[in-house]
Amino acid sequence: MVKKKEEEVVQKVDITDLPGVGAATAEKLISAGFDNLIAIAVATPGELVEASGVTEAVARKIIQTARGSFNMGFQSGEDLLKRRAEVIKLSTGSNAFNALLGGGFETRAITECFGAYGSGKTQIAHSLAVNVQQNEDAVAVFIDTENTFRPERIIQFAEAKGLDAQQVLKNIKVARAYNSDHQMLLAEKVEDLIKQGLNVKLVIVDSLTAHFRAEFVGRGTLAERQQKLNKHMHTLARLADLNNLCVFVTNQVMAKPDMFFGDPTEAIGGNIVAHNSTFRIYLRRGKKGSRVAKLVDSPNLPDSECVFFVTEKGIIDE
Repeated sequence: MVKKKEEEVVQKVDITDLPGVGAATAEKLISAGFDNLIAIAVATPGELVEASGVTEAVARKIIQTARGSFNMGFQSGEDLLKRRAEVIKLSTGSNAFNALLGGGFETRAITECFGAYGSGKTQIAHSLAVNVQQNEDAVAVFIDTENTFRPERIIQFAEAKGLDAQQVLKNIKVARAYNSDHQMLLAEKVEDLIKQGLNVKLVIVDSLTAHFRAEFVGRGTLAERQQKLNKHMHTLARLADLNNLCVFVTNQVMAKPDMFFGDPTEAIGGNIVAHNSTFRIYLRRGKKGSRVAKLVDSPNLPDSECVFFVTEKGIIDE
């Protein structure tokens, strides 16, 4: 009931009702993705200045008015528990893998899978793009940074599930990202697909860090790279939370040269990617063609691991 009242208050105030926002400024804000009061309320003055060209003082006034137009207070734990009931769990296809994640890949969360070449990251992405469509009218968005998407693989997985392969392919929206800026823009444009009426329930970025790693070389560029990566992750997190969808990102790894004992493998992106990911899974090759998934970070699940296999039928237990 409280939520409905808040939404009613938000709907009564339009962007053009905000101080200093005329038709031209509103058009600039909307084109930059600030098309509702919530987006403006949680923005920084610098973001509005960059998007619309207004002064910082005007930007602060716009944000303050947007925040004052609806209740941005605290929610009770009980309210959040009810919201958690809306979370959907996407099946991996493997019972052991699903159990590792407490039922499957969650919506309203970012799940990062990192591992060496051939550890199964892209295969999981393809499998999820098919499995999500077991939910009615669900659409998957695949942001491809390394030319890894293969429609033939989708057909194999779909037919194994008894789904219409052509329909499954139609419901996967693929975009090839050619650099980090293009990748960030594509993530922002997912919101447009949702506004067009598509029931997007899964966003895949394969891989998250490839372009950032290639474009920002050397310690001198590290700060700029991490800043851009942080912004990209925040965009994905906002998409997941506001639209109750699952964000699945794959990540490359490197070997730590100062690690003399144990596994020296470490994910690219450092703390920025780690802190922005809700769940983190380390993948590696196992025995007899198997793959091992190890849950290394989760807000509510214990660290554990499981064994699965990648076949023409998808991700299976054995």
